[in-house]
Amino acid sequence: MSLRIARSYWGPGSRAGRGIESSGVEVHYSDPAVAAFVLIPTLLAAVLVWGTGFAWRRSGASDAAATRASFAVGGATVVWMAATWLAAQSGILRLWDRTPPPFGVLLLAIVAVATLLAFGAVGRRLALFVPLWLLVAVQGFRLPLELAMHAMYERGVMPVEMSFSGRNFDVVSGATALVVAALVFMGRGGRRLVAAWNVLGLALLVNVVVVALLGTPRFRYFGDHLNVWVTYPPFVWLPAVMVLAALAGHLVIFGALRQPSGSRTSLQ
Repeated sequence: MSLRIARSYWGPGSRAGRGIESSGVEVHYSDPAVAAFVLIPTLLAAVLVWGTGFAWRRSGASDAAATRASFAVGGATVVWMAATWLAAQSGILRLWDRTPPPFGVLLLAIVAVATLLAFGAVGRRLALFVPLWLLVAVQGFRLPLELAMHAMYERGVMPVEMSFSGRNFDVVSGATALVVAALVFMGRGGRRLVAAWNVLGLALLVNVVVVALLGTPRFRYFGDHLNVWVTYPPFVWLPAVMVLAALAGHLVIFGALRQPSGSRTSLQ
């Protein structure tokens, strides 16, 4: 199964001066780098459902209540992922001449959903009852994501500015998340380390989101290096699921750090 994506920038194999290539670039779902944009979001959704049930049970809720909470979160997640996929598939996210552009509306919705998730009932219980090291470890998904993104740049799908060869340094967040999580799990790292890492990770996330926005056809900050690939499935799940998960994860960690040490689970 394959998908053709409009190439709206001079890719690695393009000659300067050719401009926009209407033929586009063909990607295949069998390509591991492309499959990562389906596999990683699916795993993140599964982790959220599992984490919800875990947090509910650790809070003293009954198994039935934990199951209901997990099903509710899982159902909402499936609806969100299906809706964003269909929006990308329909082409509505590529209507850049509209005001506001649909893709901009999607980004605002992502921030709203991440905030509601982090500060709502689910996020509060995650912050209280999921071990701090595990909250950090989940952010390790950003390491394989960045490797897959770089592969998309090499295939001529994504502009270089969004890779770690350009202006995106979020690979540092993913790599250091695993190190920090291991140190906290072993008792060799504490809340100050997590707080410093969380600020760094959030700053790097904001950086790549700004780079992505500046690269859209509404801004064209990087000239003909346009960021349009995320308006196609499965790549729409980069902002709609993975950026959302990273942002919500940072907010939940901040919530966990605000809790008195004795009020959280003993597995720090």
